[in-house]
Amino acid sequence: MIVYDKNLLDNLSLVEEANSLHSGGFISKEQKDLIKKQLPAFKRQSNILVRLGFFLLGSFLYSSICSVISLVGLSSERIFFEICCFIFAIIGFAGAEFLTKQNYYEHGLDDAFILGAILNVGFAIGITTEGYEIVIAFFVAIASFIAYKRYLHLLSMLIFCISVSAFLFYGMFEFGDIGKAILPFVAMLFAAGFYFFTKKLINNLTQSYYYKGLLWANSFCLILFYLSCNYLVVRELSVLLLGNEVLPGTDIPFAFFFYAFTFIVPAVYLVQALRTKDRIMLWLSFLAIAFSIFTIRFYYSVLPVEIALTVGGLVLFAVAYFSIRKLKDNEVGLTFKPDRINTSNSLLNAEALIVASTFGMKPEVKTDSPMEFGGGGFSGGGSEGSF
Repeated sequence: MIVYDKNLLDNLSLVEEANSLHSGGFISKEQKDLIKKQLPAFKRQSNILVRLGFFLLGSFLYSSICSVISLVGLSSERIFFEICCFIFAIIGFAGAEFLTKQNYYEHGLDDAFILGAILNVGFAIGITTEGYEIVIAFFVAIASFIAYKRYLHLLSMLIFCISVSAFLFYGMFEFGDIGKAILPFVAMLFAAGFYFFTKKLINNLTQSYYYKGLLWANSFCLILFYLSCNYLVVRELSVLLLGNEVLPGTDIPFAFFFYAFTFIVPAVYLVQALRTKDRIMLWLSFLAIAFSIFTIRFYYSVLPVEIALTVGGLVLFAVAYFSIRKLKDNEVGLTFKPDRINTSNSLLNAEALIVASTFGMKPEVKTDSPMEFGGGGFSGGGSEGSF
């Protein structure tokens, strides 16, 4: 299914490992550059600004091709309007195929054609079905999943997660007010199930090429799980979807559950992240805690804004200061010391392993010296006067 040469993907993994080892101080810059020079590589842009520039250039090229075809098909009017987006989607996938065959990977040009193809699939289905959301979400999910499986395009995985969630939401809308009322609980269960499913796939992964995409999907599940039953989200959606006006002195149904969920889940994320040393979950727990505070602050103003910000800043400063004091001398576990490398304990001999496996270097052969030493009468000091 993957369109790229597996050898180039393996080389990319080796180069990324070499960069990691160089950042950790295990190999020198000369050794890192030597590894990069010896390994065939993709046409790839690691600089996000340069990649964005190529994306804009690719978008201009893609739109120019579609514009030329539109000029040719203007005479058909209505018929062309109904099929034009299908044609544009085919052009996008064809352009992506051409660029990937030329070994463009995470370059910017390929991003433009892949994302453009997925976008035009959504437009094409929208025109055909007159904007039927659930069908649009279904086909966009299929297109984005195929794009990720074939091109290993991470943004396509993100689009897949969003479109699958949209498919679930619009599917619940089909059940009317009952579906809208139980939507938070269904979304919560869906996110939990999808999280453990992706976690199992990561643990049993045999092809490392899909690791980053699965990690994105796994992180998306954590975000969806928290937002599904966050009090602010549920309350505002109940007003928007069900038209339930929350009068003074009243609250939404199951309010205590949503209040508890809003504060318990970030705490669980934080504890689990510290226990498993999961950096992504740790950052998400911080964001969830901040959003939980904002949720309560949105409805209940205990202090004026300027005083609340000042007190909050002092509390965060105190927590950060004492955490640094506590952790700065830790050598293992949770520490404030710079992270030389994520899994340094398993890479003690990584320099020799990478260089030897990459360049086929053989162990040094010990040769006998032509000069014979010893013979001394006093502990081998050479006092006999001979060599």
